[in-house]
Amino acid sequence: MTDKPHKPTLFAGSTFEAFQGGEDPAHISRLAHDTAAALLSRVRADPDPGVIDRLIAYTDVNGIDAIAELWSRASARSLPGALWRIYLLRALTRQDPAQSSFVFQRGAELSSTIDPVVAGASTPTGPEEITALADQILRGLFEGDFAVALDRAAAFCRLMSSGCASLADDAEALDPARASELTTRALRFQSIAAELTACATLWRRDSLD
Repeated sequence: MTDKPHKPTLFAGSTFEAFQGGEDPAHISRLAHDTAAALLSRVRADPDPGVIDRLIAYTDVNGIDAIAELWSRASARSLPGALWRIYLLRALTRQDPAQSSFVFQRGAELSSTIDPVVAGASTPTGPEEITALADQILRGLFEGDFAVALDRAAAFCRLMSSGCASLADDAEALDPARASELTTRALRFQSIAAELTACATLWRRDSLD
């Protein structure tokens, strides 16, 4: 008798808002670094499209908790930390693509930077477009320029942060609790953006372990 497939784990918005990043690298299991390095080097050495498709869809089948168990406790500025953050962003986006696209579009409309171009989303950005973008960013880790994929993810986060902050301002008068939630989420996106940018810099220096 075969085991039943593991149902993917959904997480509440509060899970993302409470996300604080990794602990000090000295306290992180070597396993996280070894598995991340082995996975990335093997796939990038032979980027078979079928294998990459399965890696992208891995959390859809196994749940975000399967990735979290491996990499979520790694330092924010490490290879497993970067992989965890991008898988987390993809899971968050796919869990509510309508809301994610609404927030992203708001951030893109307000942006005075090149972040919309760097992120590479189609315009306008609806639920299908935001889902495709999250997949493209993750795919770029395995078959494209790794640092560029991190830069795209960082731009994505900055736009989401801007969108959340703007929506928080809109909600402040009528729903202070919702405004506080959106402000917290904006800060989390901004923090992850900075961490991914740092990882891209380290990768270009051949120093991202």
